[in-house]
Amino acid sequence: MKPLLPNRHPDQDMFICDFGDVIPKSDIASMEHPLFTLSTKPDTKIRHYEHNNNSVTIAPSAWGMATIHDKDVLIYCISQLMAGMNKGESPSRKIRFKAHDLLVSTNRETSGDGYKRLKQAFERLSGTRIQTNIKTNDEEIIKGFGIIDSYEIVVKDKNTKRMLELEITLSEWLYNSVVGHDVLSINRSYFRLRKPLERRIYEIARKHCGNKAQWKIGMQLLHKKSGSNSKLDKFRYMLNQIITYDHLPDYSITIEDELVIFHAKNPIIENQIPDQSRPFLQVETIEKAKKILQRFNLDVYALESQWIEYWKNSGEPELKSADGAFINFCKKKVS
Repeated sequence: MKPLLPNRHPDQDMFICDFGDVIPKSDIASMEHPLFTLSTKPDTKIRHYEHNNNSVTIAPSAWGMATIHDKDVLIYCISQLMAGMNKGESPSRKIRFKAHDLLVSTNRETSGDGYKRLKQAFERLSGTRIQTNIKTNDEEIIKGFGIIDSYEIVVKDKNTKRMLELEITLSEWLYNSVVGHDVLSINRSYFRLRKPLERRIYEIARKHCGNKAQWKIGMQLLHKKSGSNSKLDKFRYMLNQIITYDHLPDYSITIEDELVIFHAKNPIIENQIPDQSRPFLQVETIEKAKKILQRFNLDVYALESQWIEYWKNSGEPELKSADGAFINFCKKKVS
């Protein structure tokens, strides 16, 4: 079995009008702490997790605990809200969207089973109850709450009975993450990671390693932070499988004794003095460029270097928008 899921919708921009250039984002709290089960079978066990004075109790419904694949729904909603806020729009806890757009944007199947699994995800997300002292936007929500407050199928196809348009009400706790900008961009290839542990390891690396050259963590602590129910030996074996294929977006992993070391594949070297004379690109611009280039097997950082060289050879003209100029440069390269 190949380690990555196929890219099921390579031409998604052609038929998604409202996702388009939106960069996937996840809330920092659920990247830091294991709020979702990694089990592929219904997980009905109540869980309690504590670390560094943070505690969380997660109680699943009869449908089972929300899975890390169910989290795709939250990533889609957070991404939409953040994109709107960046345009000056006021965010709302209620989000209305087309089910098909969510499925395509998160690399899910658009078959009948795909819609069925999406509805099951909503049931688990709304049924899973959380009690925690973890703050979002510097606010602690004392009461118990669902990961999402509610969902509603607004429009359903009369013939297929598939849900067409949905409305989700985010929990106040999760909504606070968005309005407080407690979110991080994630690589779109995250949605191609097949196994739950791979997704969890990636988001831990994205939260802690970020753009640093490397980040180290003890094997036992990583096992705890992952939320894996597997014994430590089995966890180590699965981690070695990830190392063998080296297919995580943005990060590679090595193990030295009981120390797990994450290496950023394109690190920003700490304490490096930036060249003030060259145009500065936002991290989100690099992520957007990756999306444009991914089907053409072009490296975004190599193209960035080419663009800087082109800018210098042009006499270093003043740019109204360095980000816009670089994106246009990338588009011309692939056209």
